[in-house]
Amino acid sequence: MKPEVTYIEERAMGVLTFEQFLRTTAAKGEAINTLFEERLFDLVGVLHKIVQVLSEEGIAYELIGGLAVLIHVEEANPELTALTRDVDLMIRREDLERIKQAAGANGFRFRHTAGVDMLLYGETDSARNAVHLIFSGELVRPNQASPNPPIAPEKKWIHGGEVMVIPVADLVRMKLSSFRDKDRVHVRSMDAAGLITPEVEAHLSAELSTRLQHVRATE
Repeated sequence: MKPEVTYIEERAMGVLTFEQFLRTTAAKGEAINTLFEERLFDLVGVLHKIVQVLSEEGIAYELIGGLAVLIHVEEANPELTALTRDVDLMIRREDLERIKQAAGANGFRFRHTAGVDMLLYGETDSARNAVHLIFSGELVRPNQASPNPPIAPEKKWIHGGEVMVIPVADLVRMKLSSFRDKDRVHVRSMDAAGLITPEVEAHLSAELSTRLQHVRATE
């Protein structure tokens, strides 16, 4: 029997547009959260635009944050997928000026607001179209437990496009290091999907291991 193809795998093969997905799902009599899926298409559309720019310029990056969590969790257990609001990319500080110039020539505008570097796509200043830039080897906030990891991505596919995504082990460490409410939610999702394996746990520091146990104890 042919194995079931997940939605992200279908999109990776270029099988479905958003409209086709809606029609196919309706024909199967399955429920769909239209707002979830439409927002995901919007996010990934902006993601692919900036990824194309960075790839053409040969600039290293990793997709991190909630969208990276979504991709990893979707592969492991689609039922646990949760929507994110942002596109977050990790880059090297020394590449920032090149990124600003290349992105600016392709419809993006750079903004530094409230301590956050971001690229806005199109004419609107809405954060809905923002790509947040996070720097490898740095702290996002002073209370972060450890610096962001080096860039060492895995190749993934979403919506028919290739994206370089942070590995699960590094993503878990980043989420536990930051440890905001949404980070704890993401850790629970990855744990429920079986992504936080004993091997991943073995590479956590004592502090991060304690935080993981706290998350598990407070589910």
